Amino acid sequence: MLTFAPQFRKTGVSSKTIERQDSRRVEIARGLRDGIPIALGYFAVAFSLGIIAKKAGLTAILGFMSSFFTRASAGEYGVYTLVAINAAYVEVIAMCLVTNLRYMLMSAALSQKIAPATSWVHRLLMACCITDEVFGISVSRQGYTPPAYTYSAALISTLFWASGCAAGIVAGGMLPAPIVSALSVALYGMFLAIIMPPARADRNVLYALIACVVLSGGCSVAPVVSEWSSGTRTIVLTIVISAVAAWLKPINVNDDGEA
Repeated sequence: MLTFAPQFRKTGVSSKTIERQDSRRVEIARGLRDGIPIALGYFAVAFSLGIIAKKAGLTAILGFMSSFFTRASAGEYGVYTLVAINAAYVEVIAMCLVTNLRYMLMSAALSQKIAPATSWVHRLLMACCITDEVFGISVSRQGYTPPAYTYSAALISTLFWASGCAAGIVAGGMLPAPIVSALSVALYGMFLAIIMPPARADRNVLYALIACVVLSGGCSVAPVVSEWSSGTRTIVLTIVISAVAAWLKPINVNDDGEA
């Protein structure tokens, strides 16, 4: 019978190292697979953002770079609107902070899905990869989420997002407005496809989703609260609903990260 143990000793590569490399390749493939539907939705929405960026005076290269490092539809829309009216840098930075603060909450939530032995460098890079949809597929996994999975999903989706913005700038608003609006619906349908399976599997998740819909709609018309920005309302509702859900129905996790 053939054995591979002598080869490991000869080459200096252990079986555990090979297993880790194989596992990393599998997670990269899974991340790319799960990231492709997100990437396609991103391209459609970023295309419409590119048309707005064109009106603000951005070139295709600038649009690609800004979208590659920002990856936030509401944030980029606000920034491009401010750029179009020659707003101050302070206003642009404040806009980005307000509209993107929710990603800090998502990063904190994702940290609970990362293996304890994961280095702080990987934790920091995974936090930088967070978008609404990448966060959704990362936290919905069973067990811990490996960095390779989040990296590959974020990479493919980010490339399509940035490319969509650049393509929209090149198009320069040539497409009719109804077509552009119709393309943006794909992203919301894709996000529903991400959150509905966990809601069907766990009734507590379903209750939390219903609370999100009801309270979000109510806050948009309620006195005082309706005057807040959508980003601020999202942050407050996320903190309140997640805190109440965690207090009423805490999830017990074992040493392997599984509930």
